Amino acid sequence: MAKSAKSRLLDRRAVVEALVADRGDMLVVSGLGSTTYDLAAAGDDPRNFYLWGAMGSAALIGLGLALAQPKRRVLVVTGDGEMLMGLGSLATIGVQRPSNLAIAVIDNERYAETGLQKTHTAHGFDLCGVASAAGFRSALSVGKAAELASAVPVLQRAMGPVFASIKVAPDRPPMVLPSRDGVFLKSRFRAAVLGAA
Repeated sequence: MAKSAKSRLLDRRAVVEALVADRGDMLVVSGLGSTTYDLAAAGDDPRNFYLWGAMGSAALIGLGLALAQPKRRVLVVTGDGEMLMGLGSLATIGVQRPSNLAIAVIDNERYAETGLQKTHTAHGFDLCGVASAAGFRSALSVGKAAELASAVPVLQRAMGPVFASIKVAPDRPPMVLPSRDGVFLKSRFRAAVLGAA
């Protein structure tokens, strides 16, 4: 990709920071790898549920959480590679139609965890088209700052399920690692959702 084209793409860290700004009581599930680092960089929070080694399952974990907590907004922040691996989840979400669920795909058109090989979205595969066909109420393609500004309130508050594919530069910012202790993360998240036992 030419440097000038790359420089016009959104910055992934700024995108995720915008998605969780003014989050209220929103619960956030992050996908494997880069989106977990992005979410941690935006600020570690007990209401963040980070996935470690669970590629392809972020959207379904978000669905289960949205169904279990219908009065709470649930946002899934995941990458294009992880979403491609779990495409069937979009069909299940479309059938269940949870009004409190939003999926934001941070699409750098790369498999960042394995060497930045191009994903299918780099070759024109349309994740928003799949989400629309699956029955999502809204499916937004975001590639510019003004589009992101319009998409954030939809992802945070609009009747769901809603979906956004957000094109970002294929950069690899430094890792910001939250805890990798699964028991700790589960217990902390559970307490944030349900209160102390």
